[in-house]
Amino acid sequence: MVFSDDQPIDEPHEVDISIPQGFDIQFSHVHLYVDRVDDLHEYKQFEDSINKFHHDYDATASSSNQHGTSMRQDHPMNVVKGQEIWTSIQNSIANSPHVSSECYSSHGRDVVKQLIAGFGYRVTGCYPAADATSSSKTVLVTSNDPMGIQIVVSSRDNEVGDDVHDEKYLHFDAANMDTFFRAHANRQGIAVLAFEVGPGCLQEIHQRYSQLHPQLLVDQYKDGVQTYENEVSVLEVFAYYTGDKGVSSPDEGTILRFLEGNDLDAEERCKLPGMVSVPAKFHHSSHPAYFDHWVSNVFSRTGFLETLEDTLYFTPKVDFNAGVVAAGEAQIESTVTGNVSSMSTSEKDSALKDQSQIYLPINNALTKVGHVHGFLQEIGQGVQHIASRVGDIVSFVQQANDRRKIFGEGFTFLSIPRSYYGVLTKDLLMKGIHHNDEAMDGNLISLQCATAVFEILVSEGVLLNDMSLDLDASMEKVKMFLDANIPSSHSEEYHQNESVILDTIMHSRYVNLYYLLRDHLTEESYVAIVRNQILVDVQGEDLLFQIFTSNILQRNCGEEAPFFEFIQRVCSECMGPDGCPKQVKPGCGGFGIRNFLTLFLSIEVTKAMLEASTAQDRGDDAQHDFFQRKVNIFTDQLNESNPILTEISDAMTREGTARERLELLMVEGKKEDAKRWKSIMEEEGHAKAAANEKLMECNLKYQKLMKNLRLESSGNTELR
Repeated sequence: MVFSDDQPIDEPHEVDISIPQGFDIQFSHVHLYVDRVDDLHEYKQFEDSINKFHHDYDATASSSNQHGTSMRQDHPMNVVKGQEIWTSIQNSIANSPHVSSECYSSHGRDVVKQLIAGFGYRVTGCYPAADATSSSKTVLVTSNDPMGIQIVVSSRDNEVGDDVHDEKYLHFDAANMDTFFRAHANRQGIAVLAFEVGPGCLQEIHQRYSQLHPQLLVDQYKDGVQTYENEVSVLEVFAYYTGDKGVSSPDEGTILRFLEGNDLDAEERCKLPGMVSVPAKFHHSSHPAYFDHWVSNVFSRTGFLETLEDTLYFTPKVDFNAGVVAAGEAQIESTVTGNVSSMSTSEKDSALKDQSQIYLPINNALTKVGHVHGFLQEIGQGVQHIASRVGDIVSFVQQANDRRKIFGEGFTFLSIPRSYYGVLTKDLLMKGIHHNDEAMDGNLISLQCATAVFEILVSEGVLLNDMSLDLDASMEKVKMFLDANIPSSHSEEYHQNESVILDTIMHSRYVNLYYLLRDHLTEESYVAIVRNQILVDVQGEDLLFQIFTSNILQRNCGEEAPFFEFIQRVCSECMGPDGCPKQVKPGCGGFGIRNFLTLFLSIEVTKAMLEASTAQDRGDDAQHDFFQRKVNIFTDQLNESNPILTEISDAMTREGTARERLELLMVEGKKEDAKRWKSIMEEEGHAKAAANEKLMECNLKYQKLMKNLRLESSGNTELR
């Protein structure tokens, strides 16, 4: 879909693209600066232990041939058996630290070990070489496809200190870390976003920065790019200004790095000059991953957008503006900018692996509360999160959760309220799961019968406090409870409608998703999505699955910090007029209008839940009540917003389809047909605008509720 940019600023919309193609550019790597990078042999020893675990687990699963113990990607692991094997391996290693998975916390961790254990990544490069010295220690961590994501992690080498004064490779100089930490309140973080560019592009990029934004050139690169012996050239610029574009000083906390050279075309390569390849063994269950988009939190969103357009020809693709993304009193604006990719393919695998479509979402805060504001206040401008694509997100996340429980290392993910997926209500029981179908009319069972069923499920503990069905409750168990306890006064009505009632109860676990996707997914897939708290969005015939880790690089609990996102884009399999598969669009599935707000709310819910738990642990009942009420308000906002967001998404999809048909008919000269599609396009535009007004009213309602809670908690009972 393509939308004109003459819409009201408060609507989410895609923006028309009418600029030159720009540079030949693609994702390269991200560079993290951390407190400590261990010696390479320690990471390799850790990898060896995990590889041995997989060998022993596979052997045990093969010999026992029990369901659920297989290391197939589409089945969860047997966590209990896995813990036994892992404990045995740890016991056989001298001085091996024994980490209990029961006491796992996401802060204070080594991100390299997290990536190795949690996602099956491996260290495939290092700097310096074994016979060299440097003021820094660096490892390269990748998934099992060398063309996929590359995460460079560096720290100072405290044993070497400042003895190395002439670092051969400027990008590995420890002085860069000092600059980064000064600009980021001494916090660890994602310091560099790196891109590969085609032949001849690097000099022009340098020229454009020199002419239009000379302040942003890093000092060592003001006179030109740096070329190394492998004929790879490097250019580094600061990403943001501290204030207004062009007149304020550069923000020295975040770097954009550009690489150009022949060696970048090789499949087996370390992208960064000076990096030494390291052998690595991947288990067959490890998922390859590929960069999809990189997100920044900034003070001046428009300034960064304009800078990227000036220098790289990037232009806005999607806007989420004022009033759209809100959680309680917190509000942000966001724009996705990027290049125009020449990628064209009908092959799913090629679309998954493509790194030529650059998307850079950019957020700024509109209020002095909320995650983005807190990030900017605590840390300063910087990279909020890194999003990567995988081919099967359900198995990817299931394995990450299983591995964390087994190894006591890896990642946790943001908490998503079960109401996002679906809960059981008496109204749903009365109407049935198919009450939206045109053929259905009236209630299937009475309120009295529905109430009796509801109360039995609550009393038996299969319906939880939030009215969601226990995911481990089978239909057989639910049927047994109901058959044994249904009152005689409702027995006849219940047994006449038993199959429909049971079907409704089991569907309630994912009813909201079911109304989006219907029978395109199996019950097993739906439950796995809910169990692993994966977000789902729809744009036309494309699907978008998303999940977000808890904060990474976080020294202390509660601190603002970046995180990782993983997505799966399920592109439409529609055929074109020629009978061949349609070309896969870069970014198919969009950026999750529904999930954008859900992410924002989920961050706030997770923080409030943590605060509530902490208050409860210290016996502070008043604070526990306050934060629990915040959780409830955010959850209610999520529930009320979700159907409105669906309206917006559906209207945008229909409007975009109508515009595509209109443009085609105009080219073909079919003016009468074009008039009809123009009318449809305008009608859907009005529907979108109306739904957007509803969303802003909803956001305003919860903004007031959260403000009243804050005033009440502070002792000010004047509710304004």
